[in-house]
Amino acid sequence: MIHPSAVIDPTAKIADKVTIGPWTMIGADVEIGEGCDISSHVVIKGPTNIGAGNRIYQFSTIGDDTPDVKYKGEPTRLIIGDNNVIREGVTIHRGTVQDNSETIIGNNNLLMAYAHVGHDCVIGDNVIMVNNASVSGHVYVGDWAILSGYALVHQYVHIGPHCFIGPAAFVYHDVPAFITAFGSPAEPRTINREGLKRRGYTAEQISLANQAYKLLYRRGLQLDEAIKAITKLGDDPAILQFLNSIEKSTRGIIR
Repeated sequence: MIHPSAVIDPTAKIADKVTIGPWTMIGADVEIGEGCDISSHVVIKGPTNIGAGNRIYQFSTIGDDTPDVKYKGEPTRLIIGDNNVIREGVTIHRGTVQDNSETIIGNNNLLMAYAHVGHDCVIGDNVIMVNNASVSGHVYVGDWAILSGYALVHQYVHIGPHCFIGPAAFVYHDVPAFITAFGSPAEPRTINREGLKRRGYTAEQISLANQAYKLLYRRGLQLDEAIKAITKLGDDPAILQFLNSIEKSTRGIIR
């Protein structure tokens, strides 16, 4: 299951049923969970914890130091959950002590070829990052979000759950839940209606989300006025999720 040409540090912990291809390097303080399949020419550096059932393709670099100039070699960490697919040439950096010292990848994510996850990012569950999509340091990406090919996300931006970011979009500000955004700079277009339908949201919830979107973006309201109006739509979980993503914004939402 482990090719003889693979170079594995003696401190690395490799669980059962792990496959490691030729010319792959596993560094110190790396833990790899059961059933992972790691191709040839992969570099994994620690401290890094990788869960079970992950598939990592060739030429990916996982858990390396960040090039951020404020990083001075402190012991920071990368945590990857279960059942992720990390395709060719993906780069994921560990955190910095200026944040939480951790970069975190959740479960069931698909990171396509040459995607990049910068230091101190938090990627939720069931996220798709298409080829060359890149998130800078300190970015949060909510569950079920999709970042299309060549999408770029500025530092500290929050992408809400179920968002769809269009191809080659440049996201400078936070994107509330459910929204599709296109352009450079990215601008809101509508709600991710098809995505919500696929994930079990009812027709009524999708209608409520659409009403909330229109109050925020199509009525000419100030942000505080829009929040009050959206609150009056009720306490359905979809409305609360939408409001929560707005109220958590630190960079300001896209307008």
